[in-house]
Amino acid sequence: MTIVALLANLTTSEHRGRWELMQNLAPEGIETRLINPTLSRGELIEALQGISAVIPWLARVPVDLASECKDLRLVQLLTAGFDIVDVGGLGELGIKVANNGGSNAISVSEHAMSLMLSVYRRLMDSWENTRKGNWRDGIDQLPFRSEINGKTVGIIGFGNIGRQVARRLQGWDVELLYHDVVELMPGRDAELGAVATPLDELLTRSDIVTAHVPLNSSTRGMFSDREFGLMKKSALFINTCRGPVHDEAALIKALQAGEIAGAGLDVLEKEPTDPSNPLLHMENVVVTPHWAGGTAEGNERALRFAMSNFQRLAEDRKLLSVVEPVE
Repeated sequence: MTIVALLANLTTSEHRGRWELMQNLAPEGIETRLINPTLSRGELIEALQGISAVIPWLARVPVDLASECKDLRLVQLLTAGFDIVDVGGLGELGIKVANNGGSNAISVSEHAMSLMLSVYRRLMDSWENTRKGNWRDGIDQLPFRSEINGKTVGIIGFGNIGRQVARRLQGWDVELLYHDVVELMPGRDAELGAVATPLDELLTRSDIVTAHVPLNSSTRGMFSDREFGLMKKSALFINTCRGPVHDEAALIKALQAGEIAGAGLDVLEKEPTDPSNPLLHMENVVVTPHWAGGTAEGNERALRFAMSNFQRLAEDRKLLSVVEPVE
């Protein structure tokens, strides 16, 4: 019997539903347990004894804690991002880290599309105006309503999520560019109608720049003064990956100075952000609270993927979507 645990504090109906689904999806030979991450360190160590794999949800598995859990072999994430985990440190203990195998890629890509449309069409402004009973009074004069049709969209990071963005944009009559530091299989870009492009060229040509990269030492702050300065004054910046990928002060300055025209953000440098954050009060910015991947379908795909990996672990087979340490 392989014992796996959800490390989570079930404070919402969504969290409780996630735990129920995990129990229902567990295959034969996999026992599931629920562990509250707010337990004391000693209680956590005791609860994790005999656990082969753990899913941390809104929780962490620090190396010093993991070192006390002699049976732990896998930290399985339900997210694409893995920046909250010390992959290298856990690896030295013989513990692998796997992300969600792209199970949230459709959810996040749809959210990225929603942000593009929301900023371009001023949906939040028009809804708020209508909700207050003003109908169109005052909003006909709003600047910057545009179509995606005919635009050039630059996708930075062409992994599971970036490629799903490209798929979502099929039929929108856009030119697709992408940049990725990882060399992709020959011909795969043409398959999605996207063209591999150097970063600076992508930034200067794109009407919409959308970021889909992991957060690591090479991507932290990769969008700053220089990058926003290369973009068109009419361009949108979309970020649904991790907040620290953009330099927030530089983004605010670029928006205030008119160096770019707008932004759609599901992530910020500090979360939750300060209510006084200027990004929350700009007419040309839409911010959502880091929930692009949290759909019912995406949650189920993530848990199904996790169970598949747990079964592989139990059968001593190769694990899927294992994260390699960044040197």
